[in-house]
Amino acid sequence: MLATHGYCWIPPNPWLRLKSGNHPVTGTTMGLPVRKSKVEPPPACPLSEVLGLLRGAWAPNVVWLLSGEPRRFGELRHDLPRISARVLSARLRELESRGLVTRHVLDTSPPSAEYALTSLGRELLPAINALASVGRKLIDEWDMHSRVTRR
Repeated sequence: MLATHGYCWIPPNPWLRLKSGNHPVTGTTMGLPVRKSKVEPPPACPLSEVLGLLRGAWAPNVVWLLSGEPRRFGELRHDLPRISARVLSARLRELESRGLVTRHVLDTSPPSAEYALTSLGRELLPAINALASVGRKLIDEWDMHSRVTRR
């Protein structure tokens, strides 16, 4: 059973259920009571909905790689050398079921499939680009910090 906490749906947690009172394990009195939010929660958490579309290892990477042009399975596998064929196949199926990716079977011998982003998948690209930008800044900061500490 799911419970609401703040504005997002989260699974129930015995530590969050207690407003104040006794600790669930030790029985000792806990500190401050949990305050209710004064902001009216939306019916669903938009952030959780979007992140749910990209859940799973490698999913954002696959969407990123499909942003340029449609790619075949082998090309994606080549672009992501650390991913196994099994995981890539599972991720492509999941992204297709969520409506982010389309699969077009090519009439070739041996049969091949080409994957492309849907319009919904393309809508996620600005968010993925923003995350990649923050990642680049973090990497640059870590590199700069490691150079300073080596001196």
